[in-house]
Amino acid sequence: MNIKNEDKKYIANTYRRFDLDLVKGNKEFLYDSSDKQYIDMGSGIAVNSFGINDEKWKEAVIAQLDQLQHTSNLYYTYPQVKLAKLLSKKSGMKKVFFANSGAEANECAIKTARKYSSDKYGKGRYTIVTLENSFHGRTITTLSATGQDMFHKDFGPFTEGFIHVKADDIEKMAELIKSGSICAVMLELIQGEGGVIPLDKDFVLKTEKLCKEYDVLLIIDEIQTGLGRTGAFYSYMRYGIQPDIATSAKGLGGGLPIGATLFNEKTQDVLDYGSHGSTFGGNPVCCAGAVNIVNRINSRLLSDIIEKEKMIRTMLEGAKGVESVSGMGLMLAVKTTKSAKEIVAKCMANGVLYLTAKDKIRMLPPLDINKKSMEKAIRILKEACE
Repeated sequence: MNIKNEDKKYIANTYRRFDLDLVKGNKEFLYDSSDKQYIDMGSGIAVNSFGINDEKWKEAVIAQLDQLQHTSNLYYTYPQVKLAKLLSKKSGMKKVFFANSGAEANECAIKTARKYSSDKYGKGRYTIVTLENSFHGRTITTLSATGQDMFHKDFGPFTEGFIHVKADDIEKMAELIKSGSICAVMLELIQGEGGVIPLDKDFVLKTEKLCKEYDVLLIIDEIQTGLGRTGAFYSYMRYGIQPDIATSAKGLGGGLPIGATLFNEKTQDVLDYGSHGSTFGGNPVCCAGAVNIVNRINSRLLSDIIEKEKMIRTMLEGAKGVESVSGMGLMLAVKTTKSAKEIVAKCMANGVLYLTAKDKIRMLPPLDINKKSMEKAIRILKEACE
């Protein structure tokens, strides 16, 4: 079977795929149908937290499959409770709602913010402020929240009630928050799809202060930044803030689909019976896999992630063809003097898989990637940039 021709024939043409068919893998290594090895510097876009075919994760998933693969949320299941407790303890939040994806987790956050405001202040106070260059998902409402015109083409009309401001415009942010029509501010602390751009800490701290003063909820979108990716359990910890709502997905399931919306004291009881739900949210197998992932994100791993970031920066900063390195932890992007797509293609030919973000090369390797493999991958990238 010619997989590429069959793909084009039977699968909706929504992805510009690389000319590569992957069939298996182990940790940070992937293999194509000709058994060529690649170092994986993308981990499924920050999903495979501990790489491919991870034994500890597989054991947890298989053990749950042997017991119960799915049941309705009308019943209690232990993996769901265990995961919710772990997330609450490690995040400093109070309660969790489980969904299937990051977009659904963000939808839940948006609904919760609007319901909080409606319950407390009545109608009319429903607008949410997000940032230009942000990305919050591909449903109509999360696209409405996304501050990039390129994602809006062809899909209107959009959900009303979103305003996008520049990431450094604290004056505009303050004006909006003080207006009395805003229910929440929603931020990615590192704009992933926008080019792996960290927000200015002063801007974030001032925004948090304004939100508290005017009872505007602060939502932090941790879909790509969460679960150790930035060198902290969630990126808001590196900024020294505590959100009212946080969203999580991608690396949470280690390869299985799961999303989570986390609530603090102020928001933990906003959603009541019948106000939200999900058929597959909190699936016991996905939760069992996530429990294994969350339990392994400890201080030793987080320190190692920060050390790896330093190694990558040391190897790349000032190198020929490299203009800048942005990001945090193992969520980094490299701007070069050449085309990012051309460099990614060269690296792929030499056995390393990178991603792109706007005009940059993006790297999101497994959190526990072997340092020798990582050094080899960066060396190949460096050679491609020269």
